[in-house]
Amino acid sequence: MAASNTLVGSGSSMLIRKIETFCDPFVGFVRVTTDDGAQGWGQVSPYHADLSVQVLHRQVAPWSLGRDALDVDGLVDAIAELEHKFPGSHLYRAICGVETALWDLRGKAEGKRVCELIGGSARPLTAYASSMKRDITPQDEVKRMLALRDECGFNAFKFRVGAEYGHDRDEWPGRTEEIIAAMRGALGQGPALLVDANSCYSPRRAIEVGRMLEDHGISHFEEPCPYWELEQTREVREALSIDVTGGEQDCYMPLWKHIIDSKTVDIVQPDVCYMGGLARTLRVARMAESAGLPCTPHSANLSMVTLFTMHLLCAIPNAGKYLELSIEGPDYYPWQEGLFVSSPYTVRDGRVTLPDAPGWGVEINPAWLAKSSYQTSEIS
Repeated sequence: MAASNTLVGSGSSMLIRKIETFCDPFVGFVRVTTDDGAQGWGQVSPYHADLSVQVLHRQVAPWSLGRDALDVDGLVDAIAELEHKFPGSHLYRAICGVETALWDLRGKAEGKRVCELIGGSARPLTAYASSMKRDITPQDEVKRMLALRDECGFNAFKFRVGAEYGHDRDEWPGRTEEIIAAMRGALGQGPALLVDANSCYSPRRAIEVGRMLEDHGISHFEEPCPYWELEQTREVREALSIDVTGGEQDCYMPLWKHIIDSKTVDIVQPDVCYMGGLARTLRVARMAESAGLPCTPHSANLSMVTLFTMHLLCAIPNAGKYLELSIEGPDYYPWQEGLFVSSPYTVRDGRVTLPDAPGWGVEINPAWLAKSSYQTSEIS
């Protein structure tokens, strides 16, 4: 599983010469160029990407320029140590842009997909249709899911319960009970149903909702309690027979070790972009594998994060059953439109397949790049 840090057949390093960013407030793409002209594309974490890009140029690029482009793990660790006064999420969201560009660069140099660089091979991935909406009636959510089942062949679906950080309140009274019953009633007993509470509940209320989920054959209960309250989440997990899942917000490696060692969740859900890229996410996946836990990463939009996750799932032995695939279009996420020349997220028979090209396998849309804000850091 460990990736080599040298090119096949090469005895020399490739040094990072230039780091360019192209961003709007939501998405920030990164292009890294080495001293021999090799290039790769990555992405900082979405949402406030313009802020992450500033962190990249101020706190990531100065430690990256002139370093070996093939020593991804070493670079990521060095930046974290050199910027030890800033251990939080913004630093890793920025590191992700350079880190993921280096994987693309190496894949293109070796003529391999990224999943192959980390010991895997491309395979079709079963996706679940992931709804991001709470401002939708149960009836309308059911209609969406039935249409996706018929059009794309989805056989697994995730919907939202409670209110985001709701302190035991529902989005509106009775919505949770109604949507749980409506989804199972409309879709029947065959499809897998998953729910996300987005840190809504106290342990007492989470267990009450969890009993309803058990009664309706729902198999996945995500982030039932405030995500930082690990003991509360573990209490819920110990009380229920269904899978309690979480971890999307977490980027601190000692905390991940505690989550896994303390059996806080049944399934770990790191986010590649929030973690700071593929290398650190692989470390979480390997810790989970040693503990016998599956890894189903968080990938809740159609920027590059879902593509990163696809490559990861094609390589790790403890990949969960599903790829999370957002079903939201321009009405909800207008900013994710037009990012790529060709979308890598076509669903057939409920499955998604990696592109054939090396690296991440996608081409960023030149028209999108032309409208973006541009910055560069480089060796003069």
